[in-house]
Amino acid sequence: MFPRNGVYYCEDKTTGKQTSLRTKDEAEALTLLNAKNEAFRQPVLNLQIARTYLTACDPILSARTWQHVMEQIISTKTGNTRTRWQTASQDKALDSIRGRKLVETSAEHFLKVLKCGTVSTNVYLRRAHNYAVGMHWLPWPVLPKLHWPPVQYKEKRAITFEEHQKVINRERNAATRAFFQLLWHLGGSQSDVATLTAEDIDWKNRTIAYQRNKTGVTALISFGNEVAAILRTLPSSGQLFPALARIQEQHRAKLFTMRLATVGISGVSLHSYRYAWAERAKEAGYPERYAMQALGHSSKAIHRAYSKKAHVKLPPLEDYEKKMTVVPVILPLPMTDAFAN
Repeated sequence: MFPRNGVYYCEDKTTGKQTSLRTKDEAEALTLLNAKNEAFRQPVLNLQIARTYLTACDPILSARTWQHVMEQIISTKTGNTRTRWQTASQDKALDSIRGRKLVETSAEHFLKVLKCGTVSTNVYLRRAHNYAVGMHWLPWPVLPKLHWPPVQYKEKRAITFEEHQKVINRERNAATRAFFQLLWHLGGSQSDVATLTAEDIDWKNRTIAYQRNKTGVTALISFGNEVAAILRTLPSSGQLFPALARIQEQHRAKLFTMRLATVGISGVSLHSYRYAWAERAKEAGYPERYAMQALGHSSKAIHRAYSKKAHVKLPPLEDYEKKMTVVPVILPLPMTDAFAN
C-alpha cells in the first residue's frame, strides 16, 4: 500500500496492477488492504462470512432457492399470466439451478441454463432474476444486464386473406367457422373473441366492447354488415362460443394448427389474425388512435410492432397539391377608405 497525491493505492504483487483504495485515511486504507488479502487467501471462508452477514438481515436469505423465487412469482399472478409462469417454471433447462441457493449462484450457472434453453428460458429466467434483485434476495446481479444473451424471437407474420379463405372454406363446424371470421374482422386475441357474449354487442350503435383478458383494457370496435350477418348466426344471449370458451387457449391453438395442416398452411397461429387486422388497418389509412382502441392497445409502441409489416401505398405529392383548395384571402381596405366607412 502506498499514498499518491494524498490518496492510498494498493498493488497486486502477482500482476503488478495498482488500484485506488479511494480513501485518504491510512487506517481505513489498511483495513481495505487487509480485506483484499483475506479475500485472496481464504475465499471459502469469506463466502461463509458474507452468508453470516446476509443471514442477520434476512434469516432465510441463505437458504432461498430459485424454485422458491418461481413459486413466489406465480403466487402473485392470475389468469393466463399465471398459467404461462407455471408452464415456464417446469422448463427442464432450469433443472440445474432449481434447487440451487441464490447466494451460491454464479454467472456460469446461468449461462449453462441459457445455452441449453430456449427463447422462453431466456425471457423467464431474466424476469425471475430481476424479481430476486428487486426483492433484495440477491446482494448483486448474478449476470450483468449487458451480458445476457439477446432474446431472438421467431419471425411472426399475419395470416393473408387467401389463407383465411382456405381455412373457413375447409371448416365444417359453423361455430368454429364464425370464430375464425370474427378473428379476421375484429382483430381480437383468441381468448377475447372466444369469451365474447351477446351482451358485449351494441346493435343500436353497431359496436362491440369488451375488457381484454390479458390487460383489462377496454377494446371498442365498430362493425359493418358482414360482421352483423355473422353475429346473427350466433346465440342471442350469453356466450357467443360456449364450446370454445370452455377450453384453454393452448387447446384452441392446437385445433387451429390441425386445421392449417389440412389446407397446407404453416407459419401462422391464431394470433396472426391480430397482426393481419393491424396491417390491414394501416394499409387502409385507418387512424392509429382508432386502431389502438379497436385492438385494446394502450401503448403506441406495441401497436406499431403489430403493424410494422404493412405495405402502405403513398399517393404522389402532386396529386395532393392538385387537390388543395385555394382559400380566398380578404385584403384590408386602405386606411382612408376604412375611416370613411
